Amino acid sequence: MTPAASKPALLSPFYPIVPDLPWLERILPLGVKTVQLRLKDAAPAEVRRQIRAARESAARTGCTLIVNDYWREAIEAGCEWVHLGQEDLADADVVRIKAAGLKLGLSTHSPEELEIALAAKPDYVALGPIWETRLKAMKWAPQGLERVRAWKQRIGALPLVGIAGITLERAPSVLEAGANSCAVITDFITHADPEARIRQWQAWADKAAERG
Repeated sequence: MTPAASKPALLSPFYPIVPDLPWLERILPLGVKTVQLRLKDAAPAEVRRQIRAARESAARTGCTLIVNDYWREAIEAGCEWVHLGQEDLADADVVRIKAAGLKLGLSTHSPEELEIALAAKPDYVALGPIWETRLKAMKWAPQGLERVRAWKQRIGALPLVGIAGITLERAPSVLEAGANSCAVITDFITHADPEARIRQWQAWADKAAERG
């Protein structure tokens, strides 16, 4: 049974994830249209400061900002999007998030987690790791493109984001398998010229968005 269709989320095919405000402000001038701020190990006051500043910076460039984990701070800062992992979802007040008008993205790694996510009526679902990633140790085996196809068949019109191990060269196959967007970290952050790599990604994303 496919969930009822809703208005698709406005996500770019290229969905970079950055670890802090300096990185976000570094890539915004390059034309990115979607970005996630994934802060880790920051003091509460610094989290609030960076989220507020990120919202203001993204608004100036017309970029969709998605805040990872910190849903309370995202509400306080007047953000429009939040992304939660499964553990964070279990502790989050989804009713409050939606009452504040935030759109919600959720991580999934297994069929069971997908059903939990769909019960929360998210605005997009993320699936990973598509391939092995160097960024962090994952308890989940690589999902592969067949799992992308299976997820898209299950969720229908709901946007699907693939994450982990995705390079610019692999990105077309992820969209062809049914994903709407590729979440990317390592491919540009570890690149010898991150700005040049971002420009390559964005040029590809613009063409992919034109093709629909």
